[in-house]
Amino acid sequence: MTEVAERIEAHRADLSPTERQVAEVVLRDPESVAFGTVARVAEAADTSGASVVRLATRLGYPGFSGLQAAVQSAIGQQLRPAVERIRGEHGSDVVSRTLGAEVANVERTLAGVAPEAFGRAVALLADRRREVLVVAGDAETGVGAMLAAALTLVREGVSQVGGSDVAVARQMAGCGEDTVVVAIDLRRYERWVVDHVTRAVAAGATAIAVTDSPLSPLAAEAAVAFTVAAEGAGVFDSHVGTLALANALVTGTAARLRRTATRRLDAVEAAWREAGALVDGR
Repeated sequence: MTEVAERIEAHRADLSPTERQVAEVVLRDPESVAFGTVARVAEAADTSGASVVRLATRLGYPGFSGLQAAVQSAIGQQLRPAVERIRGEHGSDVVSRTLGAEVANVERTLAGVAPEAFGRAVALLADRRREVLVVAGDAETGVGAMLAAALTLVREGVSQVGGSDVAVARQMAGCGEDTVVVAIDLRRYERWVVDHVTRAVAAGATAIAVTDSPLSPLAAEAAVAFTVAAEGAGVFDSHVGTLALANALVTGTAARLRRTATRRLDAVEAAWREAGALVDGR
């Protein structure tokens, strides 16, 4: 879905409310577009067939058939790996379904990362003149904590923001041009995350968004936005793709800060040894 998603993101500011509803369906349920009709997509978006056609035209496709062909092509490129995974599954148990879903989430998330966007995000995270604040919604708190902790091991000036509105406002009060805010949240987006990130950007901070749609309110505020796949095998969203992207960002940052990161890691290891903080399991 990379080409279609890129077109939606490029036209995000020009979309009417009804066109945004259709775009959300295209991003969330591409199969309904690839194998459905204008009427089916319109019903899923709770709008009219005319709005579906208008979105396709705005994105530069020759009507719904052009949009449908683009979505079918994108799905076709993903079909072979999916078929191979299904054939490799033994039975329909929860573990097998989870394996298929999580492998797909990681593949879709990392395959959708544009090299230019990744390079810019790593450059921001590796700029030691900038403070890095990680802001994550409740469900993504664990991923945010991992990202903040891992970045802290390779550079100073990194912290995770959390707590009440009063606490968050206090922690982000000094945001400005020397601040990078990493915002992590998926649909349905928490208001406090969106509001505090919006205020930070208005104060001059640079935002990196990790979210599930180019139409996310966090993506709208971000200088760099990444879209993660979060389809769960059960009733809850998956955070495996989000975690994989966070790991990639940490790896890229550590590589860029190789010399200073190595010194910092050596100092941390020495402190752990001196304090006897770790137990050798052998």
